Amino acid sequence: MLKKSLIAFAVSGLLIAPAHAEVQINGFASIKAGMTLDSDDELYGYTNDLDFKNESLMALQVRSDLGEKLSVTAQLMGRGSNDFDIGFEWAFISYQLNDNTMISAGRLRAPFYKYSEYKDVGYAYDWSRVPRSVYGLGFDNIEGMSVYRTDVIGGFDSTVMAMVGGYKGSTGLGAGQLDNFVGASWELAKDWYNFRVAYYTADASLTFANQDANNLLGALNANGFTALAQEIDFDKDKGTFFGIGAGIDRENLVIVAEYNLTEVDNTLFANRENYFVSVAYRLGSITPYISHEWERHDSKPEIYQPYQNLASTPLAPLYFGAVATVESQAKEADTLNIGLRYDFHSSAAFKLQYTSQKNKLLDTRVGLLVAGVDLVF
Repeated sequence: MLKKSLIAFAVSGLLIAPAHAEVQINGFASIKAGMTLDSDDELYGYTNDLDFKNESLMALQVRSDLGEKLSVTAQLMGRGSNDFDIGFEWAFISYQLNDNTMISAGRLRAPFYKYSEYKDVGYAYDWSRVPRSVYGLGFDNIEGMSVYRTDVIGGFDSTVMAMVGGYKGSTGLGAGQLDNFVGASWELAKDWYNFRVAYYTADASLTFANQDANNLLGALNANGFTALAQEIDFDKDKGTFFGIGAGIDRENLVIVAEYNLTEVDNTLFANRENYFVSVAYRLGSITPYISHEWERHDSKPEIYQPYQNLASTPLAPLYFGAVATVESQAKEADTLNIGLRYDFHSSAAFKLQYTSQKNKLLDTRVGLLVAGVDLVF
């Protein structure tokens, strides 16, 4: 109910804005084509067939200043991966308390990462896409409230965003819900370098998209293994996200690094550690870059190990089903990206990126080539 009310309020503010209200309309788009380099490979939604829709998108952002420090913002986006169906990415109202503090309410972008706010605006960064190994929670928005404050502390520009709210929608594992979402991010910047830290926590619930997992939970409960089912399932279990980052932008050299750790207690959700390091060098209108991503998702064998005695009983299928389900969350991969950005227009950039990902658990490697244009208008 809160989600629907906040979004409806934000959208109605746009529709009934007074005639004298100042309305700003901006937009951005990405038109990309890509394919993997071997016939059986898949990566980031691409296959060996040339695809022009997978990462292409177009969006409009409308902001109306209603006067007396009140404004309303909405962002509508159509993604090629969803047949360009238009949906509200953001929809919120904002009130400027003073020169340094602003309060917003509605559907907001959760500031987990350094580029969270610009994650879909390809023109805002050099890569073809943000590092998927790090930017991979499976959702980006929160319905709730935020406080945004800027200050100068010890010669550093300080930016703090605190947020409370919740989320209900799709995640990487299925239909999920976050309750009691709360946390903050803090960034310090001075001259040519910056630092950032973020911490968030919430109670997570989930219905698995994988029907085999749902069937396993039902069978475990039906056979009296409720405790094991609870260790696998998500039912208002505490989840935490911690992230740090740093950046250098001096003359022509740009270095960016981020690290995050995500955990959800009492579930099969693997403890996820991810980081990336990127180096770029501007040569006029051309910027070559290279980045390395690393992700390690440690499964939780301690969930099923107490039930090893079931392996030699008629209930063995339940035990091995639990093993397979828990271990499906394990992952260890290294990803190398090499590319260039060519700013051929003041509002548009052509990008070409080669990605090579090594899955260390499966001992496989996938190559991906993507070219496209990112623009703002």
